[in-house]
This record gives sequence, C-alpha cells and structure tokens, in this order.
Amino acid sequence: MADESKGPLTGLRVVEFQGIGPGPHVGMMLADMGAEVVRVEREGHRPMNPVVERARHRMAADLKSAEGIAAVKEALANADVLLEGFRPGVMERLGLGPDEMLRANPRLVYARITGWGQEGPLAEAAGHDLNYIAITGALDAIGNRGELPIPPQNLVGDFGGGSMYCAMGILAALYERDRSGRGQVVDAAMVDGVTSLMSFFFGQPPSAMRTTKRGEGLLGGAAHFYRCYACKDGKEISVGAIEPQFYAELLTRAEAPEVLRDGQLDPANWDDYAGKLAALFATKTQAEWCDLLEGTDACFAPVIPLDEAREHPHMKARQAYVEKDGRWHTAPAPRFDRTPATIRDSAEDGAEVVARWTQAR
Repeated sequence: MADESKGPLTGLRVVEFQGIGPGPHVGMMLADMGAEVVRVEREGHRPMNPVVERARHRMAADLKSAEGIAAVKEALANADVLLEGFRPGVMERLGLGPDEMLRANPRLVYARITGWGQEGPLAEAAGHDLNYIAITGALDAIGNRGELPIPPQNLVGDFGGGSMYCAMGILAALYERDRSGRGQVVDAAMVDGVTSLMSFFFGQPPSAMRTTKRGEGLLGGAAHFYRCYACKDGKEISVGAIEPQFYAELLTRAEAPEVLRDGQLDPANWDDYAGKLAALFATKTQAEWCDLLEGTDACFAPVIPLDEAREHPHMKARQAYVEKDGRWHTAPAPRFDRTPATIRDSAEDGAEVVARWTQAR
C-alpha cells in the first residue's frame, strides 16, 4: 500500500544510509513531514532509537557486495534525496559518490552530513559533537566562570549545527531544483552550522553585557535576572527577565528586596543581586514559585527533567509528546495547518518501496 501521508513533503523519495546522531534525525524530520524514506541498513540491524528511527522503510543491503551496490543504485536512480553521514571518501570508494550518482540521476539532491566537512585539514579525522563545537567558539562560551567548559549534551553540534542545517540545505536544494531541473551536493558540516549559530555573537562588539567569555555576560549565566536558582525542595527554576518591565514584574511578584530594583543592567551588581535572589528562591518550593510566577510576564519557568516534561500542562496542551503503539514520541515539528506532519508506521519493506518507485518511473 502506498504512503497516505498528507504532510508537506508527501511524494518526496529519500534514500538514507544507516548512521547515528544527526543523520537519522534528518531522516526522522523528513519522514514526519511526509517523505517516503528508505533506510539502507546492514542485514539484521535493529533500531537503536525507535523514536529517531521511526517511519522508515528498511532495506537490508551489503555495501561490500556487487548485489548490494546494484540494489542501492536502483533505489537512487528514482530518488529525490540521498542522505549519508560517512567520512569523506567512503561513498566514492563504494562507487556511490556524487559524480556517479548525479550522472545517473541529475535531479538527485545529494546530502552529506559530517562534523568537519568534506575537505580541510581535519576532514579525515574521527570526532564527535564536543570536538566540532570546540573549534567554533561555541564550547568556550558554555560553562561556569573559572571552570572548564560544560558539554551541552550533543544539541549544539549534532543537531543544532548539523541536522537542522542539513535539513534546511536539502529543502533549499529541492526548491532550486524546481527552477533548474538539476540536483546538487549539500555539504552540511557541523563546524559550518555551529559557526552560523554563533553569528549573533560574532557580529556584535564585545562588552560586559554581551560577551562569550565563559560564565560572563547577560546570556552566559552571570546576570542575576537570566539564570537558574534552587528552590526549598531542591528543584530548580529559571528566570529570564531581561527587559525592565519584565524584571520589575518578577521582583514585585516574588516580593524581592527593594535594593534589587536599581542597577539591574550594571554587571558590578550581578553577583550580589544573584546572592539575594538565591536566598529568596530558596524559601519556597518549585511548585510554590510556579503558583506565583508561571504564566505571568516575569519570564519564569520551572526546570523540568526530560522524563517529566510531557506532564507539564503547557506541553500537554501543545501535545508536544504523542503516544503511538504504547511508546511516547516527540511530536513532529514545526507544525502545518493545511498539510500536517504525522508520526507514521514503517508500513512497507524498503525493497518493495524501491520496486514501486521503479515501476512508477
């Protein structure tokens, strides 16, 4: 049975090569939006992450055999997008490089996602998210003053600078293809994406207010009005009352000391004021602070662990998590009012999907 999705990418044919991290995340987003994604996997592979690897049509192929390569080439001959995350040169050695594949299918968008990029002194080296964000200036900015940088999970490199930029590149190349009739290579390097994410800081003159020095500046954790605090019960809250009117509301609703009302934006006051707010927030539980501040213009939110996030009233109202077949999933994002994205089953065998593509040619 053909895919019946009505998402904005319905009808798009994607061949995704098995990988980890950002590549599968791109495949998940494209599938959620309606694309038919055939995932080329090793024989006997079982999903490592059933949320990120959802909605795939799996095709087992031995890429070291002539038969496996032939099957993949047949799929690519009828695909719109190729998605791979191998080290530079691997696809070329397999005979699946962009020159050959674009000759066979000139409309193919050939998306390559790596940490270091396809060329450069580090292109052939192994690495992970932490290494990629280290040379961009992003990692140096994250952490506490006077301490070593804190790895931000793998959100900044793998997903922020990697999968999101790769997905955007794919969609941009598809848009251009509508005019030119030709596909092209999308080189999505995490070092490039994270560098782009740092544009806000790179493009402004440094100051005590806006700086990427670790643990300093308005957004780096130094400001008393833009940080997290511990509550009486050991749980935590976040405050982000940057604008004067929001800061005033925070102080009023929290019944903060009057001294905090003056000199909000003077960095010389921040450590002292943070100490006073820390003492204040430690007098009530997280739930009590939520009763006082949540939903107001105080720019407040409780700090919620991931396994509890779906129970937060706002997240429940937004249906940010969806239960399907007894498993909780993150909901597709972004949202579309006319062609909604959905979480779908992997309803067909990948080889059958490829056969249908061939018949429809």
